[in-house]
Amino acid sequence: MKKTAQISLICIILIALVLFNKKYFSKNKEIEAEPNIPKKELSKKNENNIIKNLKYEITLDKDNQYFISSDLSELVNLDNSEIVMMQKVTGIIIDKNKIPLIITSEKAEYNSSSHNTKFRGNVIITYLNNKIVSEKLDLSFEKNIAKIYEKVKYSGSQGIITADNIKINLMTKKIDIYMDNQIDNVKLFKN
Repeated sequence: MKKTAQISLICIILIALVLFNKKYFSKNKEIEAEPNIPKKELSKKNENNIIKNLKYEITLDKDNQYFISSDLSELVNLDNSEIVMMQKVTGIIIDKNKIPLIITSEKAEYNSSSHNTKFRGNVIITYLNNKIVSEKLDLSFEKNIAKIYEKVKYSGSQGIITADNIKINLMTKKIDIYMDNQIDNVKLFKN
């Protein structure tokens, strides 16, 4: 009888150890945790991608090229178009004469289909010995136009010009400088 009691006690202890091990030390244990993020936000976040040091090199035609790079970018799908939200941006347009027009800004929205770009925040444009500073610049390669606006200041060899808008034809390099209000005048300061 003593042996049967000892064997029964050993069996109970072994069963208890196996159950204890399964409950507390099993690697197959499934943990169900629901994140507090709504499903709509999860699907949006999964569609976006963050990229460091992104560069695009685009050949616009046989004579013109466009380069754009940023320190940090996020790819976003918007209305079936891939939009690249960029930070610390540099854009370079090289024309047939191989003279670069350099654009820098804090942020930009680049459309990877049309190559149109909206530069925002501390925009600086340099071309030869000319410099334009503004808050916004919209590049439209479909219209071959660069529209510079908000706090526009042009500095060149002829002097300094302040205006509301500057429009540059990217093909002919023709520049239009004008004010939003026709009553106001463009201001010119000679060197």
